Amino acid sequence: MGEPVTVTEKPSNREGFVRFETNRSFTGMGHERYVAGETIYRDRPPDVLATRLFETSKVDEVHIYGQAITVKLFKGASTDGLKEIIEELYTYYRPGVEVPTPESFAAEA
Repeated sequence: MGEPVTVTEKPSNREGFVRFETNRSFTGMGHERYVAGETIYRDRPPDVLATRLFETSKVDEVHIYGQAITVKLFKGASTDGLKEIIEELYTYYRPGVEVPTPESFAAEA
């Protein structure tokens, strides 16, 4: 369950950079820039996405503007797995995650 994100990976003319274009806007009209090693304080979709990309240890910088995600890779790193991280951002029910039932919501009340 969740909303799949369609992602197209496009090479950049700048060495070490890759661009991902999606069918979903992550920031509206705002720019978001993240640098590896800096604390990400918020929990909005672009913040979560940047955190997950940094967790791969392949990414040095992330810039998100609307539907475009530009990633600067660490020297020698590949893009393997990055597209899938973006595609799965809004997929909430993964293998091993218990799907809530109406009864489970009633029990919480």
